[in-house]
Amino acid sequence: MYKILVVDDDYGIRSIMKDSLQNEDYSVKIAESGEEGLKYIKNKDFDLVITDMVMPPGINGIELMEKALEINNDLGFIVITAYGTIKTAVEALKKGAFDFITKPFSVSQMTSRIERFFENYELKEENKKLKQELSYEKKFKRLVGKSKPMRTIYEQIEVVADSSAPVLLQGESGTGKELIAQAIHDNSSRNKKPFIRINCAAIPETLFESTLFGHEKGAFTHAIKTKKGLFEEAQDGTLLLDEISEIPISMQAKLLRVLQEEEITRVGGSKEIPINVRIIATTNRDIRKLIKEEKFRSDLYFRLNVFPIKVPPLRNRPGDIPILINHFINKFRKKYDYDHKEISQEVVDVLLQKQWPGNVRQLENLVERAILYSGDDEKLRVEHFDMDSHPINLEEEKVTDDYITIDEMEKRLILRTLKKTDNNRTKAAEILGVSVRTIRNKLSQYKEEGINIPE
Repeated sequence: MYKILVVDDDYGIRSIMKDSLQNEDYSVKIAESGEEGLKYIKNKDFDLVITDMVMPPGINGIELMEKALEINNDLGFIVITAYGTIKTAVEALKKGAFDFITKPFSVSQMTSRIERFFENYELKEENKKLKQELSYEKKFKRLVGKSKPMRTIYEQIEVVADSSAPVLLQGESGTGKELIAQAIHDNSSRNKKPFIRINCAAIPETLFESTLFGHEKGAFTHAIKTKKGLFEEAQDGTLLLDEISEIPISMQAKLLRVLQEEEITRVGGSKEIPINVRIIATTNRDIRKLIKEEKFRSDLYFRLNVFPIKVPPLRNRPGDIPILINHFINKFRKKYDYDHKEISQEVVDVLLQKQWPGNVRQLENLVERAILYSGDDEKLRVEHFDMDSHPINLEEEKVTDDYITIDEMEKRLILRTLKKTDNNRTKAAEILGVSVRTIRNKLSQYKEEGINIPE
C-alpha cells in the first residue's frame, strides 16, 4: 500500500483528500502546516507528498519540498496552487515536483494525477531494479540468481569486499559458499593477488601446521628443503579456509594467534614473518554447538565471525531454479559440444517441486546427467532426468521400531548412503552434507561397536 502525506492549511481539503484517497486504498496522513509535514517526513517514510503552495505564516510548499528532498531524494511531490500561472508551475517542476494542480479541483482530477505518479514511480523502480541486476551480473559473473535472498548476498558482498574484515560463510553443503568467497576476492582491491583455497577436512592433523605456516629445511623427516605455507603463498591476497569447523582443536590456538598478530613462524624456524592476508572461512556446521561440545574455540569463532554471511539453501530461493537450469544447460551444452539444448516446461515444473537437499550442486549434477542422457535429442524431457539421484529423505525410511534414537537414525542413514554409493565415502559425505572426516570418525565408532564396515 502506497503512503501519501497531504499537507494543507485548509481543513476541508485535508479531510476530503484523506477520505477519498483512503477509499482508493492509499495509506494517508494529513498535516495542517509545512512545519508539521516536515516533522512527519523526518520520522516516517512516504511515497508521495501532496502539498499546498501557500500556507501562511510558515514555510510554503516549495520550501517544504526542498527540505524534504534533502531527507529523502526519492520522495514524490504534487503541488496544489490557487495561482495557476505558468511561472508558478514551472518553478515547482524545476524544484522537483512531479506535477501540479490548481484550485478548485475535483477528487477525480487529483486521483488521476496520483495514479500517473505511481505508474511513473513503478516504472522507475523497475528500471532501477534492472540496472541493479545488470550491475550484479557484471560484478558477480560466477554467481547465478535474482531472488531476494541472492540480492541480499550481493549487497553483503559489496559492503565487505573492499575491507580486510574476516568473513564467515555459513550454509549447507552445495549452496555455493566457495563461489561467494571468490566473488568477495574478485571485487576487492586484492583481486590481482592470490586467491588460495584449502579444504581443512582434507589435511591430515599432523600436516596442518606445516601446510598453513610452512616449514624450514630439516624441520622433520622428509623436509628436504624450506617450503612456504599457504599464508605466505596468499600474501596480500585472500586465503579461503573451507570447512573451518574441521580444524583440529590443537591447531585452533595457533591459527588464532596468527590472525591476531598477523605474523607466522614456519615449523622448525624462529623468525616471525609478517603476513597481510584476508581470511574467508566456510562451514556447513553449527559452530556454536561445537563450542558447547568443546570442539571449537569460542575466541577463534568470534575472530572469524566479524562479518557473517548466511548462504541460503536452494529450497529458499525457488525463483532461481529456472535461471540456474538454463545456466547449467548452456554450460554443459558447450562442454559436451552440443549445438542446441532446451528444456520442456514439464521438466521445469517437476524440478520446481523438489526439495533439493543437495542444493545447487545437486541441481547441477542432475542437469549434466540429463545432457548426457539426451544425446542428440535437442529437448530435455523428464525421462532424461534421474530424479531418484538425490539424498535420502528420512521421511521415506521405513522404521519398524516404535522408538528410535537420533544416533541410531544417523547410523542407519550413513550406512545406507554408503551402500548406495558403493562405499564411496567422499560421495556419501557430499550427499549427506558433512565432511569426509566426519564419515571416517563415525565409521570408526561403528567398528568399535562391532559393526562390520567394508574397507
